[in-house]
Amino acid sequence: MTTKKIVLHFPSHLADQPLVSRLVRDYALEFNILKAYIDSEEGGLLALELSGEDENYKNGIQYLKDVGVKVQPLSKDITRNEDRCAHCSVCVPLCPTGSFEVDTVTDEVHFHDDKCVACGLCVKICPPGAMEMSL
Repeated sequence: MTTKKIVLHFPSHLADQPLVSRLVRDYALEFNILKAYIDSEEGGLLALELSGEDENYKNGIQYLKDVGVKVQPLSKDITRNEDRCAHCSVCVPLCPTGSFEVDTVTDEVHFHDDKCVACGLCVKICPPGAMEMSL
């Protein structure tokens, strides 16, 4: 039996497809949705715990990859280098889980890592490179 926490990144043309339903029906996998952000124009991400028999799990993950879903382990961790952060708030509207919050008094950006699903969007767009991903 395999149980893993993963993040699925999918393009907009798959936003209305029954991906998780197929995992249940065709591969006998069980799931628990941890976080989800889905937009029919932008695509989305889905963090979930997925479990099932080893071969079914492997085949289900392969199905996702074959249809164009990027599968990433949730074991990746996002951290912020406080010395580099310029509190520019570029990350705030981009984060699908609301992991960033601007303090209305100080204008500082606070990072709530407990909300983060390690999608990596903030790492890519952070101008001073303060957001880092580790395995």
